[in-house]
Amino acid sequence: MADEVRTYPGDCNECYPEPFTKVPPPVSTKKPGQLSEDQIKQFFTEGFLVVEDFFTRDELEPCKEAISVMVDDLAKELYEAGKITKLHDECSLFQKLTELDKEFPGAAVLLFKKGILPKAFRDLWVNQRMLNVIEEIIGPAIAGHPVWNLRPKIPKNDMLIVPWHQDSAYFSRDSYDHMVPTAWIPLLDTNEFNGGMQVVKGGHCLGKVAKHTCCSGKHWYVTLEEEEMEKTLGRNMKEDIVNTPVPYGGFLLFHNLTPHRSLSNMSNDVRWSMDLRWCSPHQAWGFHNIAEGILFRTAENGNIEPDWKKFLSVNRKEIWQKRHYKEVKESDQFDTSVTGPWIGNWEIVNHNRHTEAFQKND
Repeated sequence: MADEVRTYPGDCNECYPEPFTKVPPPVSTKKPGQLSEDQIKQFFTEGFLVVEDFFTRDELEPCKEAISVMVDDLAKELYEAGKITKLHDECSLFQKLTELDKEFPGAAVLLFKKGILPKAFRDLWVNQRMLNVIEEIIGPAIAGHPVWNLRPKIPKNDMLIVPWHQDSAYFSRDSYDHMVPTAWIPLLDTNEFNGGMQVVKGGHCLGKVAKHTCCSGKHWYVTLEEEEMEKTLGRNMKEDIVNTPVPYGGFLLFHNLTPHRSLSNMSNDVRWSMDLRWCSPHQAWGFHNIAEGILFRTAENGNIEPDWKKFLSVNRKEIWQKRHYKEVKESDQFDTSVTGPWIGNWEIVNHNRHTEAFQKND
């Protein structure tokens, strides 16, 4: 009798190529910021696009200032708890978190777990030129997806190297049949040496979420193996991997079926970036019933005032911690383990403290 092939909640044999590959008709009248026809064609054909010189310094500098405040606050929390011996106030934004992490390994993870969305980030998310770009891709009805992240990548730290994956591998299966565009926005020039991004060109063309596993090394991340991409997504990994350097002021545009990863940061500066996502409010949020998105535009009204109070009232990371941690220690604000519903989506091929903390809760 043949061995039974075990399936996992994330597994899906269905393919949905059309939403990811069908190039929309060109808009009749261009709005500020919108892409050229060739850029739109590249995005739908290859699954990604680097857009340079898009954001102004006045739009990005407030984000850096907000991050500086968050890092300062984290330093004070660690210092007052006796976890570090000095505040490192002499360091710049691109150095300070590294010094904190040297004294308290995992400081960068604590910042990631906080999930703070300052006004500067919100302003970038609803930037009207950016929403005009998204309108070209998914139509005039636009919502902010409930998954967004601030990502600090300190130098030469393996914990912060994100392996190959498709974003839908972190979402629930009701995200597989529609596009969730993402803008990866770095706050300095990025390349393959300082934690930049790579994508697999055309990895989205079949409209399929490939089999992922969890969790590689000491990470909490899911992994899409290169062999799996060749077998399931029809990719040639010797030819289809693309480095995507993004200069300050630009962004990398991709979506939930684009295979991508971030590289090791071999520089001396923290690579700060954020990833913001959008989707149609008429589609499933696809986030394990943890949180809903936030409406930015409708087909009838392109100038909606987002309900930030409602959106920010839901702490998604706190919810998934309470739902998916075996033991929640309310007083341990310095716990650097990370877990969440994506771990239950896929086969666990390597156990570590993150998987050990995970509790499946349907």
